[in-house]
Amino acid sequence: MTAPLTPPPPPHEQPSHGGWPPSPAGQAYGVPATHDVGYGQDGPGMKTEVREAAVIAVVVALGGLLLGVVWAWLAPRVPLVGDVVDKNWVVYLKDTEGEQAVGVDGTFTLLAVAFGVVSAFVVFLVRRRGGVPLVVGLAVGGLLGALLAWRVGIWLGPPEDVIAHAKDVGKGVTFSAPLKLGAKGALLAWPLAGLVVHLGLTALFGPRDPEPHQQTYGAPPA
Repeated sequence: MTAPLTPPPPPHEQPSHGGWPPSPAGQAYGVPATHDVGYGQDGPGMKTEVREAAVIAVVVALGGLLLGVVWAWLAPRVPLVGDVVDKNWVVYLKDTEGEQAVGVDGTFTLLAVAFGVVSAFVVFLVRRRGGVPLVVGLAVGGLLGALLAWRVGIWLGPPEDVIAHAKDVGKGVTFSAPLKLGAKGALLAWPLAGLVVHLGLTALFGPRDPEPHQQTYGAPPA
């Protein structure tokens, strides 16, 4: 006698995978595994960025020494003249309609803008990735540099004691007024120019963010 044949299971009882190899870690095909979605840390850590920003701020601020020297050298001179009235020395503007005082502020502003542009280019070339700490360091350094340049220019310029200076040169002799920054807003020219140029360079030539991670899905064997 032959053994009775066992009938095959009905179609609805066939294995669900239909002969496909089981997906790893119990994941169904077409569903990405959670461990595949992983991104590395992009760029240096926050501590490193803050440290780099502090160094940049100090280096940029030291550039104010050069700006102060150039400003004291290029700024127009405001002519003054001393006289004696009732045995007291008084000082007058020699040219009351002159625009030398405006030229002093304008020279500082233009030089500060130039220094801001140069510092932004240098910082961008040193570190193209950018970042909030870097931008803050550039702005703080530019502001400190402008303040330093202002004080250095005054120190290198004509004496601040105009009465003593008038006495030294004599009555009726023309001498130069001390450097004075009438428009204090010029101190913001350096940091603002640096920020605008650096952000523009980063937007145009900085590294782009990576494309979203492309998920790969399992496929049944041929």
